[in-house]
Amino acid sequence: MLDDNTQYWLNPSGRFVIGGPHGDAGLTGRKIIVDTYGGWGAHGGGAFSGKDPSKVDRSAAYAARWIAKSIVANGLAKRCLVQLAYAIAVSKPLSIFVETYGTGKFDDATLQTIVEKNFRLRPYDIITELNLRRPIYYETSRFGHFGREDHSGKGCFTWENPKKLIF
Repeated sequence: MLDDNTQYWLNPSGRFVIGGPHGDAGLTGRKIIVDTYGGWGAHGGGAFSGKDPSKVDRSAAYAARWIAKSIVANGLAKRCLVQLAYAIAVSKPLSIFVETYGTGKFDDATLQTIVEKNFRLRPYDIITELNLRRPIYYETSRFGHFGREDHSGKGCFTWENPKKLIF
């Protein structure tokens, strides 16, 4: 809804210089649904593979998975969808949306507040907390990024380990 607090972000990074293959490794993203939830869950449309973790297409998707798993593991809901929205050159998410499909212990707005208090969601913080600068992406390219145990012994899938939440 538009009100006095509405902000408009029009190219907040200024001049757009690096784009295309040089900016995003040229990946076309043909496996985005297979790499995530196989059509069962929502997907924002950005591909992961071929992008470094500074791209929120990858890191924020991992963070959203981590948050949703944490909400369920902490008994706050039986099902959970988390949506994070970012703009280029704006470090904090413009929007955090939590949907529990009526299974939440609290209303979704309260769960959003719990998320905001328990997770730092700037890209740098996500990269640091989930340790995404390690050479782990070969494992993610095989059999998808979500919903499986890490059998590599490398601790690749940090986003699959729920966080203890304070609420």
